[in-house]
Amino acid sequence: MTAFRECAVGIIAAVEVEQLSAQEVSRDDGPVTTMAIPRNKLCGLVAATFTPMTQDNEINLSVIGQYVDYLVKVQGIKNIFVNGTTGEGLSLTVEERKLLAEEWISQGKDKLDRVIIHVGSLSIKESQQLAKHAAEYNASGIAVISPFFFKPQSIEALTEFLKEVASAAPSTPFYYYHLPEFTGVSLNMVELLDGIEKRIPTFQGIKFTSSDLLEFGQCVHKYQDRYALLYGKDEVLLSAMVLGASGAVGSTYNYIGNLCNKMLTVTEKGDFNMAREYQLCSQDQIVCLLSLRSHMENTSTSGFIASYECIFKTGREGKLLNECNRIFKTTQAVVQEFIGSVNRFGFGVAENKVTMILVSGIPLGPPRLPLLECSEEKRAKILAKLKILGILT
Repeated sequence: MTAFRECAVGIIAAVEVEQLSAQEVSRDDGPVTTMAIPRNKLCGLVAATFTPMTQDNEINLSVIGQYVDYLVKVQGIKNIFVNGTTGEGLSLTVEERKLLAEEWISQGKDKLDRVIIHVGSLSIKESQQLAKHAAEYNASGIAVISPFFFKPQSIEALTEFLKEVASAAPSTPFYYYHLPEFTGVSLNMVELLDGIEKRIPTFQGIKFTSSDLLEFGQCVHKYQDRYALLYGKDEVLLSAMVLGASGAVGSTYNYIGNLCNKMLTVTEKGDFNMAREYQLCSQDQIVCLLSLRSHMENTSTSGFIASYECIFKTGREGKLLNECNRIFKTTQAVVQEFIGSVNRFGFGVAENKVTMILVSGIPLGPPRLPLLECSEEKRAKILAKLKILGILT
């Protein structure tokens, strides 16, 4: 049984525990001794949390306790990633990010297994400040995205930046958040992993949010036994699992985490022939749905539902049709179908946040500018899709 599967269904796994030796990391203000920490590999599903907002666009800490309980009790999710892309971290002030980190850590005590705080910023000083703060409040780990205005132009430059941030929290597990499609920093992650532990003793792994499965596979092949290799593209989770991902970090695990855990359970049985057929079947549906693209925006919600129901009945013939209809309600096909279809009418943070509100009932509020609030038309279409797929009744 893989570590991914064990964590995903809540089984306490026997994970690699390797003691890191204390080591000095030089900084401008003198050497810092990094404390020895256990290498307890993060695995399973990790929800990238939304930041609750009031209608006045202020952070709303009051619902985070409810949010934690929902993730644990309803979705079966016990690991979270705070203040990342989904959480609009880079649209928040340093003080807001600190308050959110404190509240998530506090509310998650004795309920969550891991609370990873994203501390990335365009300013290295802000990142260090946030890293130090997260460590002081006993975060399970910190993660850092690459700066993306002035970008590191080499592995050496990126590693040096990461080392300086990590040195501000010398006893806290450290992860790199690889998001090249947003940052424009497309340095090879195998090259980053080569020898990084000598530079950053607290380094634990990567959140790999890229469609480049070849590169991800190379990371797995070389470092699967050493680092947490967490995949960040929810819609192709199955592919990452087959390659050997340690776990996954994503926004959809907030509201379909239980569904994804079921998918992991089915896949772990090892029937990849049937898993492949399920994948092909979901692709059939997505290809058909793409044909609606040209007139979707001019179609009423009722017309959209009718069109989808018609297409839903025209998948692969024979015994797979019944199996596909079933699997659409229980496995990865639902994930791909939902994400694939709503992507066509602009499924960004605003739409994703509305989906979480519809499914969970938690008042998360609007996103912060420059992101615009989800329109009522899109909200209605998302609601219709959730009902068709059985995510909402």
